[in-house]
Amino acid sequence: MDYSVIGKKIRELRKAVGLTQGDLAEGICTQALISRIEKGDIYPSATALYQISNKLGVDVNYFFEIGTTPRLDYLREVEKQLTKLRVDQRFEEMMEIVKTEEKNPLFYKDNEKLQLLYWHKSIYLFEIEKDSPAAFSMLQKAYKLTCHQKKAMTEREMEILTTFGTWESLLNNHQKALEYYKMVENAIKPAEQLHDKSIKTRLFFNTARVLTRLRDFESSTDYCLRAIDWCIEEELLWGFGELYYQVGYNYELKEEYEQAIPYMKKALVMFELLGNTINTSFLQEKLEALSGT
Repeated sequence: MDYSVIGKKIRELRKAVGLTQGDLAEGICTQALISRIEKGDIYPSATALYQISNKLGVDVNYFFEIGTTPRLDYLREVEKQLTKLRVDQRFEEMMEIVKTEEKNPLFYKDNEKLQLLYWHKSIYLFEIEKDSPAAFSMLQKAYKLTCHQKKAMTEREMEILTTFGTWESLLNNHQKALEYYKMVENAIKPAEQLHDKSIKTRLFFNTARVLTRLRDFESSTDYCLRAIDWCIEEELLWGFGELYYQVGYNYELKEEYEQAIPYMKKALVMFELLGNTINTSFLQEKLEALSGT
């Protein structure tokens, strides 16, 4: 993709308003990064491009109207950043992007784009503000932007319903959580060709954890094993450690330690491969304790 048109326009506007690269970079990024953007070596992140446009006194749409890069790239970049921050649980940084994009008209011309912001805002309300009623209200608002009974459920709608389920489980409303998870599972069946294959893995893992809390160990283990088969079939890496551990944990709770240990060992190998030191240390201690029982 040719990024040079965007960079060239940024350079022209910067010079027109009398700013140095350092002036433009202040509060946004480094001067070196501005230099690379202007040369067309890299494309600015969604947040950076929006901040640059504000400092240069133009609407962010200007760059898409004159450039060869479609505005869809900007929106995808925002979604990519939000997803990474959400998965990494960097909720404060996630909310900064949401606040920035709430001022961006691009997100108010399409319910799907606005839904992205509302969903992540609700997560911030739940995780950081600890305001469950406000979080549920915002998440419901996000879901209603696109849900229609006569159409197939989108993958984001599946993820939003999974978020509902996760929160209900955290609030000890386990049966309510299972209701949400079952809605997603039923939606996946007729639309097995998922773009994000991990949706099914995470759904089955979350379902298994709730079933464990309800002491339905057999059903929990069944969901884990089905998820493992799915990961193998689709060549997915995420979830193996968590799923193997959950099966082992189910056996541990049933005091069937000999059956638990092999699954714990498989989980340990996966976490070691992924460099997950926290889970690796936890499982090493767990295996030592189980071996002594």
